Amino acid sequence: MAVIAQASRVTVSPITDADVPRVAAFLHANMNGRVPTKQWATALAVPWSVEQPNFGYMLVDREEVVGAHLAFYSTRVIDGRPERFCNLAAWCVLPEYRLQGVRLLKALLAQPGYHFTDFSPSGNVVKINGRLGFRHLDASTSLMPHIPWPTLPRRRTIVSSDAAVIARVLTGRELALFCDHAHTQAARHLLLVRGDEQCYVVWRRERWKRLPFFASILHVSNPRLFREMRRRACRHLLIRHRMAAALTEDRIVRHRPRLSFRIRPPRPRMFLSDTLEPAQVDYLYSELTCLAW
Repeated sequence: MAVIAQASRVTVSPITDADVPRVAAFLHANMNGRVPTKQWATALAVPWSVEQPNFGYMLVDREEVVGAHLAFYSTRVIDGRPERFCNLAAWCVLPEYRLQGVRLLKALLAQPGYHFTDFSPSGNVVKINGRLGFRHLDASTSLMPHIPWPTLPRRRTIVSSDAAVIARVLTGRELALFCDHAHTQAARHLLLVRGDEQCYVVWRRERWKRLPFFASILHVSNPRLFREMRRRACRHLLIRHRMAAALTEDRIVRHRPRLSFRIRPPRPRMFLSDTLEPAQVDYLYSELTCLAW
């Protein structure tokens, strides 16, 4: 009877602007104390233009937040068509309300017209997603140590993390991606130029084995040039950003870097779509670029 009474008083509601501060405080207190309350709240204010129906859903018991499931929305152009995405992000429910936590996920998935992604599911969430029809992306991962290779200066070669340089060099789609992510919390940017070729890289600082010294590569615009300029990129990430190694997924960099070794992927990557194929799903416009943990 106690469980039935509890269920009757707990409501599932969309997270609105007015709810963000208390949801952020809940997540700081109950999910990840390393992420300050202000940082949780700021992450939800995405800098790109999008029609955002909510910031996710929350469980409320007598005006108290007892659970939350965040969401990041975006509209992407794929094969010439606009496609709407909902990235499922942080999901936290107090232990005594766990049986009701799936109501949050179902509320998100009930929204029509979206492709759904989940790039950091853990524990039982992976099984729950699987039962709901989510598919796994190939997350085959290599760890590439950053070695301070000696390099000779070359004309018309650039390795830079300077935002002004990146904005000046990039054009078209890659410039739009940079502008949309330039002010997100977690996305970091690297430009590689050789002659008339360029490669725009988006990466995030990742904890692996509880150590925060790893660069997780999220986007590579020119995999061939990235491969050929690997030594210069490694040196830059080591010396300028103090990243000991990079975590590279085959589907992103399109190869297994030399002198790297296979590791178990830090997190599964999953998506739910009736029409898109895995190659059409990337990690931009998501929790991975918006929230640093």
